[in-house]
Amino acid sequence: MLFIGNDKVKIEGAAGDIKNLKITGSPSNQDFIEFQKIFNPYFAKLNSLGQLANSPAGAAKRDSISKAYAAVVATIQMELEQFIQFKKSSYVSPFVLVVVSQLSDDVLLLEKRYKMLDPEVQKGFYGKYLKEQIDNGKIGAIGTDAIDFTQMDTTGNPVTLSSFKGKYVLVDFWASWCKPCRMENPNVVAAYDKFKNKNFTILGVSLDRAREPWTRAIRDDNLSWSQVSDLKFWNNEVALKYKIQQIPQNLLIDPNGKIVGRNLRGADLEAKLCELLGCN
Repeated sequence: MLFIGNDKVKIEGAAGDIKNLKITGSPSNQDFIEFQKIFNPYFAKLNSLGQLANSPAGAAKRDSISKAYAAVVATIQMELEQFIQFKKSSYVSPFVLVVVSQLSDDVLLLEKRYKMLDPEVQKGFYGKYLKEQIDNGKIGAIGTDAIDFTQMDTTGNPVTLSSFKGKYVLVDFWASWCKPCRMENPNVVAAYDKFKNKNFTILGVSLDRAREPWTRAIRDDNLSWSQVSDLKFWNNEVALKYKIQQIPQNLLIDPNGKIVGRNLRGADLEAKLCELLGCN
């Protein structure tokens, strides 16, 4: 891979040996070479640890391997911060952000680093690609504002997410036809019963396509909180807004409308609610 801008460059080497071509006169390519020198050894280490973790010999060392992996990732993040700081005007920097973003799901940190780049670099190919990834990644991400919506409940009355402001709300995406959802429902019921008197409620969003099985499942599973749906199956407008592509999924929203949790199930949901609301 080569990075060449609109520069006058000198290329030396054999036409049939592109890998070993020597290019001078291109600042972008020099930055790319520097990226490779800094980061490739860390990527190789991660690959080696991943292979070890999946081998018979690594089965008894999972904890130590996991710690070593996390340490390498942390080092990569520090190196990335420095690289971006000193190369804000390099068209290689957004490429590096794209590559390293695969090691973290912190879209707000990615956005912060993207904003460090020079405006012209943001307009380049990888800059535009990165902006699109950030915009998509922020939808439903922890730390972002929940997207408001309104849908009809089982009696045909409109219910709006923002009407629950001031409470912790679990927006629960599910459907009567979804077996994993139905298996998870007892855990959701238990969480609701335990925390409903502690400024917590649930808003179910169903991806059903017919009213009767939807309402029957609500009764059968004892889902006593608000339930909405437009009965459009995977084209449910709320699911499309939040880019929901599989269920069950959920979002935990704080009293100010910020998303503070995502895909919390079973013991994880109870632990998070205990952390926020107390279990006494």
